[in-house]
Amino acid sequence: MKTLIEPFRIKSVEPLRLTTREERERLIREASYNVFLLRARDVIIDLLTDSGTGAMSAAQWAGVMKGDESYAGSESFYHFEETVQDIFGFRNVIPTHQGRAAERILFSTLCGPGDVVPNNTHFDTTRANIEHSGAEALDLPCPESRDLSAPGAFKGNLDLVALERTIEERGAERVPLVVVTVTNNSGGGQPVSMANIRGASEICHAHGIPLYIDACRFAENAYFIRAREEGYADRSYLDIARELFSLADGCTMSAKKDGLANIGGFLATNDDDLARQERDLLILTEGFPTYGGLAGRDLEAIAIGLREVLEPDYLEYRIGSTAYLGRHISEAGVPIVQPPGGHAVYIDAAAFAPHIAPLDLPGIALTVELYREAGIRSVEIGTVMFGHEDPETGDPVAARSELVRLAIPRRVYTQSHIDYVVEAILGVWERRESLSGYRITQAPAVLRHFSACFEPGA
Repeated sequence: MKTLIEPFRIKSVEPLRLTTREERERLIREASYNVFLLRARDVIIDLLTDSGTGAMSAAQWAGVMKGDESYAGSESFYHFEETVQDIFGFRNVIPTHQGRAAERILFSTLCGPGDVVPNNTHFDTTRANIEHSGAEALDLPCPESRDLSAPGAFKGNLDLVALERTIEERGAERVPLVVVTVTNNSGGGQPVSMANIRGASEICHAHGIPLYIDACRFAENAYFIRAREEGYADRSYLDIARELFSLADGCTMSAKKDGLANIGGFLATNDDDLARQERDLLILTEGFPTYGGLAGRDLEAIAIGLREVLEPDYLEYRIGSTAYLGRHISEAGVPIVQPPGGHAVYIDAAAFAPHIAPLDLPGIALTVELYREAGIRSVEIGTVMFGHEDPETGDPVAARSELVRLAIPRRVYTQSHIDYVVEAILGVWERRESLSGYRITQAPAVLRHFSACFEPGA
């Protein structure tokens, strides 16, 4: 059949409040033109993030009712631990309330001033937690990722030549770990090949450096490996995931993505001594090691979700629905990162509105206009999120690319919702020359995109 259907039936529904354009004009102005500051009730289609915004299954909700809320030694923890060990293969499993908590514990334990942490591309909280430790977060994306519109099977890869050079120049003793993010969120949701991870593993281990995987979207990455990499077409997604993690020394994960849960995460490692240090810090800031800031019901939901996310029917639907959105807008001329990733479609805002200079924030212009047009909330991944000041001159420096991410929550929207998004994007595309720039009026020093205020007329 040509029609891609959702591999589930809808058992409970949540009403959407359908706002008017006049209402949205007022609401976005009151939110200082930052979509993060909108109330969720005022958003019709929420594509801000796929983190924790998915719909849980009947099996997960049944697991919620079975959750063991014991403070120590909860049976739900042991179910969770057994599941993570089976899929990911690491001995030590440390639950946290979400992924950034795992990152904070990991980087504050391993990193310090003068260190450098290479990654294919760090996402916002990863970078912030590394920099909070005093270390440098260094992006080493593969060369082919620079051409956003060019097709490529694995444009999320780490640049292995640059990694080797970085270790030689900085010294292995100043590289406490290397991280590979799968899929590469900041790089357009692009996947990483098994060959690339194996190459990174060989380089790291030759220099005595641990390799960690940011595993938020490990199942989506396994889908692309099976579909695109030679030798994996007949392998199960579980087998592919196990092989991937066998090449690493540990991982962090936000279970709000491919854990199919609304909260939670974990840190995992094969280093027993390091795990003891991390558990000590966990107790100080998150909770006892058998709950780590989570309720037993959350641990149950994650354990079940980690199995469901590897089901072939689910992954076919998940990747297919994202590709459906990307195909329909790109065929009409809208510039996107090609090919579409697993969890989101990334519009190239710089190419969408080339008359708006990068420092005039074309990504913000597009996020504001999509909300005005149809009540769609997206997110800028460009100069607001990743721009910085020149350390010598203090002048603002634009990000490497100006993207707007349309992140699709898991099992939430139907094809008609996506058709509505397509129609809205094409409506803005037709009058793209009318878009104008924005400027920042107020922003914190770190992670400014969450709470910055803007005004039009840069």
